[in-house]
Amino acid sequence: MPAPDPRRGLAVDRLASDGAVEVAIVEDLAVGEGPIREPHRHDYHELMWLRAGEGEQLIDGEAHAIVPGTVTVIARGQVHQFRWARGLHGALLRVADAAVAGDDGWLLDRRRGAAVITVPPGECGRFEAVLRALHAEAQRPPDPYAAELIGHLTATALLWLARWDDASRAERPKADDADVALHRRFAEALERDYPRHHDVAHYADALAVPAAALSRALVSVTGRATKELIVERVMTEAMRLLRFTDAGVGAIAHAVGYDDPLYFSRAFKRYAGRAPQAYRAEVHGSAPFAHSAGAAQGRQ
Repeated sequence: MPAPDPRRGLAVDRLASDGAVEVAIVEDLAVGEGPIREPHRHDYHELMWLRAGEGEQLIDGEAHAIVPGTVTVIARGQVHQFRWARGLHGALLRVADAAVAGDDGWLLDRRRGAAVITVPPGECGRFEAVLRALHAEAQRPPDPYAAELIGHLTATALLWLARWDDASRAERPKADDADVALHRRFAEALERDYPRHHDVAHYADALAVPAAALSRALVSVTGRATKELIVERVMTEAMRLLRFTDAGVGAIAHAVGYDDPLYFSRAFKRYAGRAPQAYRAEVHGSAPFAHSAGAAQGRQ
């Protein structure tokens, strides 16, 4: 009998519509005045634009203050929870992988940690206007123009964010376009296959490139080689499961592609600096998460 998948222990939010894009307008949202929603995953990328407000949220268990004038990128699969918030105004742009698989695929690279993009003060009005136009368009009865309009508005918002993100990281060397495209293809393959394949050869074969060429491209874009990125993705998932579920180490090892729990424990310790159970005890002792029943206002 196959081991139970501990990833099913976390609630997963999915897009309510059949489309690849949703927008929710946020007006004076408060979280924490009643029960706080438990940690949950998103089956989409959420871009949280906040024009005003204050609070704190957890992304993969790490605390991040809410900063007005920024967009927080919560990538698909990351674990999110608000600790508290008040007076939030802005919009939530939710996009499926299908909506960002082309030229705007930089979002597919956001698999670990929190990305916070500062919107230039002079652009805040235009950016929010596009999000509100996208929201209004999504509410209209469908017609022959709707899908294309939604696609163009979404692309505009994502391209602006990519521009502002690039500007904030101008000190990094610019990677070759072919390397960027290969990295995005690798990120998609890794997200699909990491629970079963940890070997570099699998990804090189899947992308039909020599292993050395793949590694060179990934180093150019990320500063890290293929094996490092594979291990990071696997261990990021293991850390999420250790922090947010009560599954045993053996079940977690199986979920991230290790047949031998002892081998997994050794690999985890090499990566994280402590054994899986020690990591779990540490994060539960220093960064507890809410277990209260019920949900906060809306789907946050």
